[in-house]
Parts: sequence; C-alpha cells; structure tokens
Amino acid sequence: MKRLVLAGAGHAHALVLRALVRQPMPGVEIVVISPEPLAPYSGMVPGWLAGHYRFDEIAIDFAPLAAAAGARWCQGEIHALDPARRQLRLADGGTLDYDVLSLNVGSTLHAPPAEHAQMLPLRPLAMLRRRYEPLLERWANEPSDRPFVVTAVGGGAAGFEALLAVLSRLRALRPERAVQGSLLTRGTSLLAGLAPAARRAAFRALDRAGVTVQLGGSWCEAVDRSSDVVLWATGAQAHEWQRDPARRGALAVDDQGFVRIDEQLRSVTHPEVFASGDCASWPGEGLPKAGVHAVRMGPVLAGNLRAALRGPAGAADLRPHRPQRHFLALLATGDGRAIASRGPFGAEGAWAWRWKDHIDRSFLRQFEVPRAVSLPVDR
Repeated sequence: MKRLVLAGAGHAHALVLRALVRQPMPGVEIVVISPEPLAPYSGMVPGWLAGHYRFDEIAIDFAPLAAAAGARWCQGEIHALDPARRQLRLADGGTLDYDVLSLNVGSTLHAPPAEHAQMLPLRPLAMLRRRYEPLLERWANEPSDRPFVVTAVGGGAAGFEALLAVLSRLRALRPERAVQGSLLTRGTSLLAGLAPAARRAAFRALDRAGVTVQLGGSWCEAVDRSSDVVLWATGAQAHEWQRDPARRGALAVDDQGFVRIDEQLRSVTHPEVFASGDCASWPGEGLPKAGVHAVRMGPVLAGNLRAALRGPAGAADLRPHRPQRHFLALLATGDGRAIASRGPFGAEGAWAWRWKDHIDRSFLRQFEVPRAVSLPVDR
C-alpha cells in the first residue's frame, strides 16, 4: 500500500482533505502531520486578535477533517527530511516514511531578542495563540496605569492589521488606560502593492487609531526600550530544517530556504515531493507569501497528488497551477471597518468588513465535519 504524507495543516492541505472526503483514494494510506490540530485561517486572525471571533471560530480542526477523508492525523513536527530515503525525521525522534510527500508547513519569523519589550512574532500562526492569550490575561490584571505602547515592525498587511486589532482589543478591555501604537518599517511606503486609494485609507485608519508611523526605520535598542509589546511582522522566513543543508538533504531550495517547485507544485529535484503555500518558492518572479495563493493551489494540488500516486500512469494527468495575479484584498482595521483593494481600485467602510466576514465564514464552513465522524488519531 502506498503512503501519502501531508506535512502541515495549511490552507492547501485543508482543500486536499476536502477533496478526499468527496472522492476517497482506496488502497492509499494517508497521514496528516502537524504540530496542532487547530489551524487558524490567516484571513480571520486579525478579527480574532481584535476580539471579534473566538479562536475555535477561525480555525480548521484537522483531526476530524482527516478522519472524514479516511486519513490519520498525527501530532508532530518536521525536524529533517531525507529525500533519498523518502523519510521524515520528526522533532520527537520518530520517523515517517512516504511514497509521496506534500509540504504545506507555512513559514516562520525569527525575531531578534528583546530585553524590555515582549516580542510577539506573528508567524507561525499556530503558535500565536499561546503567546497572545497570556498577554491579554496580564493586561486585564496589571495594576499599572501608565501608558502602554504597542509597536508593529513590518509595513505589510500582517503588521498593519495586527497592530490595529491589538490596539482595539486592549482599549476595549481597559478603556481607562492609555494605549499608544507605533508602526515601524524599513520601506519607504506602506502596504506596497495595494491600490493608491487603499493605501490612503490605511493611513486614515492608522490616524484614527492614533498610530505613529515611521518609514525607513529599523529595529534598535531605542524601539525595544520604548515598547511594551512588539508585533514582529517582517517578511516570511523558511523553517530551520529548510535552511539547513544537513537537515533537508538534496531537496532544492531558493536562496531563502523555500522549496523550489515547478508549475505542477512538485519539487524541481524530487518529483515525489510537492510543496505549496508559504513554504514553496514559485518559479520565475515568485509569488507573495499570502494565504490566497495557498488556497488557489489547493484544488490543483489535490488532483496532482492523486495523479502522482498512480506513478508513471498518472503523469499525463498532472496539471499546472496558474497563479492569480490580481486578487481581492480585504484588510480589517479593528474598528468594524475594512479596506478593499483589487488592481487599481480601493475603498473602505463597514460594508467591506461585513463582506470580508461573510467570505471568511463561508470559506471555513466547507471544512466543518459532523461530530459523529471520529476516528483515532496518533499523538
């Protein structure tokens, strides 16, 4: 019996499992491995940070989803990959062999040490809950009434949305205490790639929230000393095992450690290995590290994994992924409003937040599994 291993609880793998629920693969052992069963949907993380959602409302529960797909979910994390042996070495010392491997492990952030501020990296998303909820508890119980400073480092959508969301949540929990916000980015512009009207709306949202914006700045001791919490939201980085030649074997990666893939989402050196989402390096000019691309890759990945498991007979059924160059971006501003941007068009308002909420809830609804479906999982 052939074994398919889905490593990572990313958006693309959720769509693969949904496809397997609809069309099972008899005669194939399917193993899903991820550090946690609950995988937050990136589009709803700002709403959770702001207190609009509970964590379980924004997460895909991979254990029952895997069970419904005829797969086995295992709690674990990749330590190393031996592509020559077709084997994963796990952080707990175990190993997992595969015939076909799919990587959808996302990305991480390597934040610098901070002596004074609490550092809160926004990736990996699965770890964010462990860091954020204790912060809220301390905030609610801390007797101090001095101004509290939240600094976001990074000028992309993640830093922008997270800062406004956290400011909104802290102010709502303790309206009597002053909370100050600051956004720091090395770039000379904010939210590059969005429509001009959307960027103007973003600056208005920051102004409404009393946020100080510093362009062309970088992390330093002075920022550390002046901040209570730092939301680290710089560019996505590859996991340690991807960046270490001794831990990834001969698997081809780009200069940053992301797995190099072809248009069929396969490793350029090991065709039995697929990669999608943030952990992958798209050929040519590459793709932004955004959840929308992982979602778009999902259906193609599902079909190509099925074809790969058939061996040479399935080669003709491999399909290329065609990235969507222009897509709708909806950025939450933490105050019941959102900014919409697509191509040259941008707008903002409460209507955009309602639209975003509807789209996000509809996306998650497709992964709901009846509670009657329950199979044993490995831990």
